[in-house]
Amino acid sequence: MTPEMTFQCLFVSDDSALACTIDPILEELSICRSSCQDPGKAAAILAQVSTDLVILDLDNDSSIELVNRVCSLQNQQKPTMVGVSATDQSMPGIHILLRKPVSHESGLNSLRRAYSRMVQDFRKHTRFALMMSVIAAYEDRRTVPIIVTNIGQGGLGFTSKESVQQGDVLFMRIPLPGLGREIEIQARVVWTRNYGAAGCEFVHLSLIDHQLLRAWLESKCRIKEPLVPVEM
Repeated sequence: MTPEMTFQCLFVSDDSALACTIDPILEELSICRSSCQDPGKAAAILAQVSTDLVILDLDNDSSIELVNRVCSLQNQQKPTMVGVSATDQSMPGIHILLRKPVSHESGLNSLRRAYSRMVQDFRKHTRFALMMSVIAAYEDRRTVPIIVTNIGQGGLGFTSKESVQQGDVLFMRIPLPGLGREIEIQARVVWTRNYGAAGCEFVHLSLIDHQLLRAWLESKCRIKEPLVPVEM
């Protein structure tokens, strides 16, 4: 059975009443919560622990510093940021603003939007390991042997003993394990490394191949279903 992945939330506030309102909503959305009352300490937690969602009390004077720290994170996927405030004024880096006082209805509506965003980010950035030899073709029909090392919804990684250049467009057929057929992919090289590794973004997949790839990826790691309906 494929294990279910659970989204992780860091709740940053010293408002106990807000926590009492938010906690049941997170349970309905099958999101695990940890908490930190001090925004100054939350930055260290985010640097060490994989976090998909941050719910931040913007009325704390230190909240802007935490938002800036999150925006400056390097080499890791940034979490979805939900700001909770007594005013309508948000700040750069906050994706969803939740107005105080927070009711169960208003909180659920906002966190449903946050959940949808997290699912989209997960599908966009997650890569699944492969180790598959493929013959890729350039637009002028020259070929290059590659080993596809990972694949996701938006691209793939590979290694090659032959030189490839950033901007090269490659056509390849990939027989994903258990799929029963090849999917045809046109991809552009977006980065390379001296040791032969490269990363590609998809330029074109047919509708059927896109659907097959998405279903295959979802079968590899299922997100724990929320207890309430959410539009994806």
